[in-house]
Amino acid sequence: MTPSNPTTPTNPTTPATPMNPKAPAAPMNLVVLDMAGTTLADDGLVERAFTVAAERLGEDPAAMIGYVRATMGESKISVFRHLLGGDEARARQANLAFEEAYAELVADGRTAPVPGAAETIAALTEQGRTVVLTTGFARVTQDAIIDALGWRDLVGLTLCPADAGGRGRPYPDMVLAAFLRTGAVDDVRRIVVAGDTSYDMLSGVRAGAGIVAGVLTGAHREPALTEHGATRVLASVAGLPGLIREYEA
Repeated sequence: MTPSNPTTPTNPTTPATPMNPKAPAAPMNLVVLDMAGTTLADDGLVERAFTVAAERLGEDPAAMIGYVRATMGESKISVFRHLLGGDEARARQANLAFEEAYAELVADGRTAPVPGAAETIAALTEQGRTVVLTTGFARVTQDAIIDALGWRDLVGLTLCPADAGGRGRPYPDMVLAAFLRTGAVDDVRRIVVAGDTSYDMLSGVRAGAGIVAGVLTGAHREPALTEHGATRVLASVAGLPGLIREYEA
């Protein structure tokens, strides 16, 4: 079953609560998108950065990688708190090492958008929808990625866990922060959430989003996404505009 403690790796057997069947048909004007694995091609960079961080702390990355994979999408500091037995000082040290390692990969030009992601964001914006990018990374890393992709003018708002009180996925906080900050819709059921991990799905479900779309370009496969509440699973984020139009019709 899905654990009550969100820092515990998930391997659930119980489906998430289904969406409200009376969700309004239109308009779905707030679209909250994950970054790594959803709009940003991950290509193993998260695991690589975790490996580097563990080695810099003298830890065995092989003993950690299973939990890292299970909790993709969660705030990285929360992952390290669990892996290091709640040692806050050491968790912060590990998180800093992770952020530094990921920043080095970004600086080396190892980041690229998921094919069609930029075009999808632009299309959604042209349709009058507000697009928000969210991540489990720290703000400094998120900003470095946005700048490396050249997306500074593409998206009006980006959020990391610190922007939503410190709690990342699977809490609904970043989705609800997007709802409150943008004022783009007047009902949480008019929010669209898309991501590549089970924690992305959980955060969307817990926020009450009308569409919770899983994508297959990242960490988790269709069974995990649907078990955690995906209302639809897409090959990539490029299919999102069509899904929204279908829903609104």
